[in-house]
Amino acid sequence: MMKKILSIFIIILLVSCAIKKKGADGEDGKDATSAEKIEITATDIKTSMEYLASDELDGRATGSEGIEKAAVFIENYFKTNDIMPYFETYRDTFKLGELIGYNLVGMIEGNDPNLKNEFIILGGHYDHIGKGKEVNSDSIANGANDDASGTIAAMEFGRYFSKSKSNKRSILITLYSAEEMGLKGSGHLAERLKQSGLNTYTMINFEMIGVPRAADKSMAYMSGYNRSNFAPILNKYAGEEVVGFFPKAKEFQLFFRSDNFPFFKEFNMPAHAISTFDFTNFDYYHHVDDEADKMDYDHMASFINKMIPALEGMMNAPTKEVVLSDE
Repeated sequence: MMKKILSIFIIILLVSCAIKKKGADGEDGKDATSAEKIEITATDIKTSMEYLASDELDGRATGSEGIEKAAVFIENYFKTNDIMPYFETYRDTFKLGELIGYNLVGMIEGNDPNLKNEFIILGGHYDHIGKGKEVNSDSIANGANDDASGTIAAMEFGRYFSKSKSNKRSILITLYSAEEMGLKGSGHLAERLKQSGLNTYTMINFEMIGVPRAADKSMAYMSGYNRSNFAPILNKYAGEEVVGFFPKAKEFQLFFRSDNFPFFKEFNMPAHAISTFDFTNFDYYHHVDDEADKMDYDHMASFINKMIPALEGMMNAPTKEVVLSDE
C-alpha cells in the first residue's frame, strides 16, 4: 500500500513539473514569461501626449521647469517599462552657457550574443520653444507635433522591444534637449558616444509624426533618402511602402536640420529623420496651437505598429544590410 501511494505521489510530482515547465517555456521552448508581444494603441499614445504637450509643461524650453517635468515623466516611463539606463542614470547632462540641459538615454539589450554588441539608435527631441506669439490669450507653444510626437514614438518602440525581447541587436532610446537651439543635445550625445567607442549600426530620428499625409502619398518620408538604402530595407520588412521619398526634403535641407545629422557626422553611418509632416498638412509649426487635440492618434498608432516589423527585420538581419550610398 505504501509503495502504491509513493508511486502516485511521484506521478503527480512529474506531471506538475511538466505543466510548470510548459507554462514557463511555452510549446516552442522559449521563455514565455519574459517575452510579450504588444500592440501600440492610440490610447497609449494619447495618454503620454496629453501630459507632454500640456500647459503644465509650459512649452518644454531647455533649462525650464517644464522640461524638467517632461524628463521626470520620461524617466518614470523608462523605469516602468524596464528600459534600463545606458549611463549611470538616464540623464546625459551638458551645459549651454548658464543653462543645463540633459538628454535621456535608455537601453534595451539585444538577445544575440554577438549582434547585441551592435547598436541601433532611435530618437526624437523632447524640448520645444517654450513661448510663442500669443493667440487668444494663449502664449504656450505646447509642441505636440514638434516633437512630442516623435518622442512618444521612440518611447513606444522602447516599450515594445523591452516587452517582446525580439531584438538581436541592442537599442538605445535617445531623447534630446536643445534641438530648438541648434541640435545641441544630440550633438553632445553623438560626440560622447563616439568618444566611448560605441559600435553603432544605424540611427533613426522621429520628427513630427503626429499628422497624416495625403492619401496619395507614402505614409512617411525619410530625409536624405538617397544617402543610404535605409528606406527600401525598412519597406521590405514592413511589407509595404511605409517610408517614401519627399522631393522637397533636399530643397529644405531637412537632412541637416534634425537630430539625425550629428550622428551621421560623428559616426559616418546611415542616420536619417522620418516624418509625416510635409509642410502641407499642418499649419501650426512653432505655433501656440500645436496642441494635443490637433494630433491624429489613430494615424500615430498605425505608423508605429507598421514600423515595428520594419525595425525588427533590420535589427535582426545577420549582416548589416543598411549601407551608405552617394547621393
